Amino acid sequence: MTRKILSIVLGGGKGSRLYPLTKERSKPAVPFGGKYRLVDIPISNCINAGLKQIYILTQFNSASLHNHVSNTYIFDTFSKGFVEVLAAEQTYQSLDWYQGTADAVRKNIMHFHDQEPNYYLILSGDQLYRMNFLNMIKKHIESKADLTIAAKAVTREQATEFGIMGVTKRGYINSFVEKPAYDEDISHLRAPEHLLKGIVAPEELEHKHYLASMGIYFFNADTMEEALEGDEDDFGHEIIPKLINKKRVNSFVFDGFWEDIGTIKAFYDTNLNIASIEPDFNFYDEQMPIYTHRRYLPPTKVNFCTISQSLTSEGSIITNASIVDSIIGIRTLIESGTNLDGVYCMGASHYESEEEKQENREKGIPNIGIGRGTVIKRAIIDQNVRIGEECRIGIDSEHRVDGDYPTHYVRDGIIIIPKNAVIPSGSVF
Repeated sequence: MTRKILSIVLGGGKGSRLYPLTKERSKPAVPFGGKYRLVDIPISNCINAGLKQIYILTQFNSASLHNHVSNTYIFDTFSKGFVEVLAAEQTYQSLDWYQGTADAVRKNIMHFHDQEPNYYLILSGDQLYRMNFLNMIKKHIESKADLTIAAKAVTREQATEFGIMGVTKRGYINSFVEKPAYDEDISHLRAPEHLLKGIVAPEELEHKHYLASMGIYFFNADTMEEALEGDEDDFGHEIIPKLINKKRVNSFVFDGFWEDIGTIKAFYDTNLNIASIEPDFNFYDEQMPIYTHRRYLPPTKVNFCTISQSLTSEGSIITNASIVDSIIGIRTLIESGTNLDGVYCMGASHYESEEEKQENREKGIPNIGIGRGTVIKRAIIDQNVRIGEECRIGIDSEHRVDGDYPTHYVRDGIIIIPKNAVIPSGSVF
């Protein structure tokens, strides 16, 4: 069965909501959790379910993503597995960029036909969750559905952020409302309580009455290809509402942690939550691991430090530092006297040689990493950033105004220092 299923990960467009993290890379390639990339989440869920024929669709800054995928997901020849990036391309049929999620799939349909799939699994590239897709597939086949949509129980307040589905007593979807306003009456969309019992925690049943689409779709191949014959560009806004009136569309209620991390605030909060004492998402699951690139780096070295509720990735050297509620990415060098509070430091893609360090010091350029005596609070530090000594970042101003600044950006009150930035010693912002 799994050999006939083709998985498609939608990489999104420009990723403007995650800018400047997407300034030089596509959204699925954004570093996450210290050592991973966002794209590792959907790919790992597929691999854990035995689904090893995977395409990733993107159109902006795909070089970094392609490099990560090609160096990470290498399957045995006899498994017939692959993970391939399909960037937008001009053809005789189309000269345009992808106009939406459905349009991206439509413009690559000729590549999918080569695999002769019976089913398509459509996934998003910017969500954090761990799902056994085989359970969803089993329910889809047993219900004889044409399309199955993964759903998450939400409150009325949360419903304004999602596409809300009305379902029958048997779980079939009969109506769909995209992001209903808070004052809009959607009581007719309340899910039958028996569908949620045993899935939603008893204490949450009093508040979570609605089923939100997770943007995870399992199609019969002929159903999806028929739906894409029109000119609709988006699955959620156009394709799904149309199919509900024509086809048998089933729901699959998911009971685990799920978070859309498409904004800077969601990205920041979700990352730091991973480092908490009881995180919402557990990376320490040997049965369903999250895979990523093997780097063969040495263990992190910690010298005379105070570290609490934080993660430190391999290959780092941390000396005489105080670190709390933070994530330290790979190859991060942190010098004596540094204080980090609520910081996601993405680390570095390489080590500098002693010759390079000496040459940069003579030019007044800090080493890659964080210099002596620097204090940073509530910030995201992208890869290969050079921060000098005695800097004060996010400390002296309680009110941060969102905007683009010469050395950094501020989004939702969070400071972002972009990739390859150089912050001179003594900087204050």
